[in-house]
Amino acid sequence: MTGDTDFAKAISYEVKKDMAERYFGFRRLIEDDKLDLKEKSRQYAFILEKRLCFDLIRIYTLLQEEKLIDDFLDLTGLAREEWFDPYLLRSTAIRTRVFHGLKLRGLTRWRRFYYLLCDCYQRLAVHAELYQENLIEMKELRQTINEEIRIFRQNHDLAAIIVFLRSLGDSQQIGTLEGGLETGMAASLEKKMAISPPLPLASYLPPIKPFPSLDQAAAGLKNMARKAYGLHSKKQQIELTRKKQPAPRP
Repeated sequence: MTGDTDFAKAISYEVKKDMAERYFGFRRLIEDDKLDLKEKSRQYAFILEKRLCFDLIRIYTLLQEEKLIDDFLDLTGLAREEWFDPYLLRSTAIRTRVFHGLKLRGLTRWRRFYYLLCDCYQRLAVHAELYQENLIEMKELRQTINEEIRIFRQNHDLAAIIVFLRSLGDSQQIGTLEGGLETGMAASLEKKMAISPPLPLASYLPPIKPFPSLDQAAAGLKNMARKAYGLHSKKQQIELTRKKQPAPRP
């Protein structure tokens, strides 16, 4: 009789161990996928900021007046509160550094000024398009994780698992998965151990709409450039449009 009891205990232990390994193993995979999504989102946000900010600062410096900058933000669909800081217009050091090393085209200062604005815009449009592709990848990964969570919840009803474990033997011998649970504790534990879905991508990645093509934006950009060009002093016009930009001071 003792042998039968020991055999039953051994079988019960193996069943519990297998269920625990599958439960926590699958759960860990989901948590790892969530961390991977979060890290990729942060990386993309950093790359996006690095790629966009320099050309945005150049454009802000060229346009100079906040009203024209608002017109530009309206054209691109960028949110002012996320993509513009008035300090950028007041910093001489920033203006000196962001234009260093740029290749300018055009025979006159006005043409070089206008083409510089267009070239900055074109680079922004390209990066915005790449960002949309990355965003699609992130959305697909988030959808995959949500589907994993749905399947996990469907196949791993913790309350049902605990009830099943209780049926295998004495509740005092069930082990760490149950731990002497009282009535109603299983549902409470299931709620505490629920896997939350990934945060919305907007928590990591600011929304950016595709920019109008350069052809579509050309008229608006030219109008902004004409207004902005007259706002700069002759000295500033020369500094912004000279063929060889000076090296920034350390």
